[in-house]
Amino acid sequence: MSGYATRGRVVLAAVLAVSVFGALPAAAADAVHGKSVFSSQCGVCHSAAKDGSAIIGPPLFGVVGRRAGSVAGFAYSPAMKSAALTWTNDTLHTFLTAPRKMVDGTKMTFMGVKNPDQLDDLVAYLDTLK
Repeated sequence: MSGYATRGRVVLAAVLAVSVFGALPAAAADAVHGKSVFSSQCGVCHSAAKDGSAIIGPPLFGVVGRRAGSVAGFAYSPAMKSAALTWTNDTLHTFLTAPRKMVDGTKMTFMGVKNPDQLDDLVAYLDTLK
């Protein structure tokens, strides 16, 4: 069989996989590693405990599905209070990449998670905090 025929079959198999499954599978995020990312990059300012209190930032237990700027007793910036965001995996991905770009005027001084794998893992971990 020629090289073109073999490559053609590989391309055809990939096209069929995409058409049947919608996309080629992506690597799954690792919430266990995300906990480590949280500890090293977020834990100084945020609690992940169920009954955690504010440290420098608000507690993040239950953050997925919560309206931004809504933890009672935490002094959010006016920008965060009026952001009209609900924290989903998508909004967390965007925010945690560059917080001040998404919510200009946030008090959060963190520059963002630049490593996409760490970001995926971190968001997966935050999604476990229920």
